[in-house]
Amino acid sequence: MPTTSFLVRRLHPGAALPRRMTQFSAGLDLTACLAPRDMLVIAPGGRELVPTGLALAIPIGYEGQVRPRSGLALRHGITVANSPGTIDADYRGELKVLLVNLGAEPFEVLHGERIAQLVLAPVALLEPREVELLPPAERGDGGFGSTGR
Repeated sequence: MPTTSFLVRRLHPGAALPRRMTQFSAGLDLTACLAPRDMLVIAPGGRELVPTGLALAIPIGYEGQVRPRSGLALRHGITVANSPGTIDADYRGELKVLLVNLGAEPFEVLHGERIAQLVLAPVALLEPREVELLPPAERGDGGFGSTGR
């Protein structure tokens, strides 16, 4: 039977569950979970670790990818510093989002504000196997820009 859900625990009563904004959105929006009347200010060029108040249990064989919200990036220059951030299936701590301000103005993060999106994706849990030689490939060792413009 395919996996159709994952477990979410609210660590704080004011935390909002991840949710899709449309039926077929790939990402579930994540919101900031701050104390009442608190806010975080991210200075231009600065970064802040923003709590969500949630812990997850992602099924084995999946990862959670924390990605930026395009509207925040366009309007304010706010993005996820380690995009995509990976949440491993065996992590049970609080989900926090590392936001960075690439804009020219300070950005205020308020409680309940949508700050990022979570995409759950399958991963192949392969193990490395050392060899003396790799099998040949048409591209060979051609790297950056080797296939054209």
